[in-house]
Amino acid sequence: MSKFESLDSLVHENNGYLKTSEAVALGVSKPYISEYIRAHGLERVAHGLYMTQDAWDDGMYVIQTRYPAAVFSHETALYLHSLADREPTPYSITLKAGANAARLTSQGVKVYKVKEVLFHKGITQARSPAGHMLRVYNLERTICDLIRSRNNIETQELLSAIREYARSKEKNIPLLMRYAQAFSVEKLIRQYLEVLL
Repeated sequence: MSKFESLDSLVHENNGYLKTSEAVALGVSKPYISEYIRAHGLERVAHGLYMTQDAWDDGMYVIQTRYPAAVFSHETALYLHSLADREPTPYSITLKAGANAARLTSQGVKVYKVKEVLFHKGITQARSPAGHMLRVYNLERTICDLIRSRNNIETQELLSAIREYARSKEKNIPLLMRYAQAFSVEKLIRQYLEVLL
């Protein structure tokens, strides 16, 4: 397989996107990658990330590539888990406390921060609408996050999310209650669930 074919394959696997770091990991030199980008008319969307002209614009994937430590959360996590009808704007992400979020907030991303001990709880993966794998919190963690941030979220959206979660076949109430205890929202979650279950 030629280097161009290797890059074609990489672009195909990534739904029209090329990460230079992945190409370098395959043993393709940076000058060769630059030649490929020019020859195929790829557009630079972020540092080290290019997309073909016919690729579906995937803002979530671009954020994940630029900020690999970020985890999609709150309303964005609801959407990625199919518990919200419309794609949220702005996107919501969570970072560890102390992380610099100035660039993200200047791009209109809603940033939440938590202590490191809580940051890793419930991280899983979900596909973006364009088919890229993203880091996202699971449903139980998302419900706790929404309740913790209830003053910044529309009441109707919060109630709808909890109602949909309660109807979900994939709900895990024991796990939800463990997270609720860790995030100090156990009493509130019990009140919501008593009404909905």
